[in-house]
Amino acid sequence: MQTRMFRPAPPQPTGREPLAARMRPRSLDEYVGQEEIIGPGRILRQAIESDRLSSIILWGPPGVGKTTLAVIIANATQSHFTSLSAVTSGVADIRRVVQEAKRRLETYGERTILLVDEIHRFNKAQQDALLPHVEDGTVVLIGATTENPYFEVIGPLVSRSRVFQLQPLTEDDLISLMRRALADAEHGLGRIPLDVSDDALAHIARLAGGDARVALNALESAATATPAGRAGKVVIDLAVAEQAMQRRALLYDKDGDAHYDTISAFIKSMRGSDPDAALYWLAKMIYAGEDPRFIVRRMIIFASEDVGLADPQALQIAVAAARALEWVGLPEAQYTLAHAALYLATAPKSNSAGGYWTALADVEREGKVQVPRHLQDASRDGAALGHGEGYQYPHSFEGHWVKQQYLPDALQGRQYYEPGSLGAEAEVAERLRRLREEPPAGED
Repeated sequence: MQTRMFRPAPPQPTGREPLAARMRPRSLDEYVGQEEIIGPGRILRQAIESDRLSSIILWGPPGVGKTTLAVIIANATQSHFTSLSAVTSGVADIRRVVQEAKRRLETYGERTILLVDEIHRFNKAQQDALLPHVEDGTVVLIGATTENPYFEVIGPLVSRSRVFQLQPLTEDDLISLMRRALADAEHGLGRIPLDVSDDALAHIARLAGGDARVALNALESAATATPAGRAGKVVIDLAVAEQAMQRRALLYDKDGDAHYDTISAFIKSMRGSDPDAALYWLAKMIYAGEDPRFIVRRMIIFASEDVGLADPQALQIAVAAARALEWVGLPEAQYTLAHAALYLATAPKSNSAGGYWTALADVEREGKVQVPRHLQDASRDGAALGHGEGYQYPHSFEGHWVKQQYLPDALQGRQYYEPGSLGAEAEVAERLRRLREEPPAGED
């Protein structure tokens, strides 16, 4: 009788690896971050815990836990686990792995989970070579990539895998990982007498850009390169952290006045049409480690609140910047953020969209109001109750417009929208002026 092949365990740290490798979590309970995809009750967590994983692609920036998830799966699964690097592997390596997977499946009934690191580096021919074996279940694929798989991985392979997008770790996540490393005497820095200030940890976390590898390696650099003091302890304060990160700390606390003051200066500079100041405050926020998604959200708001219809392209530019940030990430997306900030700063300005708040105040004050009969829905009660009776269809008139009542009776004559006189809105203002002065149909 044939015996089942021994499944090799994933390699264990030797103590010579960088801190980030030594501190790699080995179970879901040790994993930090990515609660949206790996938290309790989530599909991926259930698949890992039940050892019923199907092909997946893990997409996210460096240092957010893609390879760590693969290691956790390797520790948890009863399947054979193997890996390839798309940087150094070719079609011959894929064929070898597939042949071994077929032999294990036919001989022992054992599945093979294949991790392809940086799968976006495989060319189309290499991805095509892998596709049929993912499709027929010879291998279960884990593809790890820093690039958008919908662009960099062939469509058939993406369609046969579930894509999970991992986000940059939060500063709290990074501080938690560093504190764990400081306390771990076996794999971490726990055997070194260290005195690490909260400011130092916060500075490293802020500048690590959501990358656990950067944060842990900076902490290790500070711990091993700093001589012990008189008390025999290695003191890692803010000055040491600045040297470890090779970046000077700015007066910028993301939960304090500097955070709010700086974003306020950025918004007011764009509102004041000063592109130079807008770029300066943008650069300060990025340098200080501000979340770029926070910055681009504020630019989207600004596009409607402060530019509005004076330049209808402004909102599209801001939204495009947000999308580009998601696809590209930092540092390259700094160009995109600067592009959007310059556009918004130099665009003509209008705050006419603020008329909405006047309308909202009237809604709150008036309470329940009756929709004028001719504006009511005629499809349900038109025949019986006269809903929609008297409505004039604008497209039936010259210029596709006819003057008629659209506001409730109690609010007739109210004007919430007052168009500005700059940019594209100047034309809107002139057209709206003519329409508002036009007499009702049938009157001279």
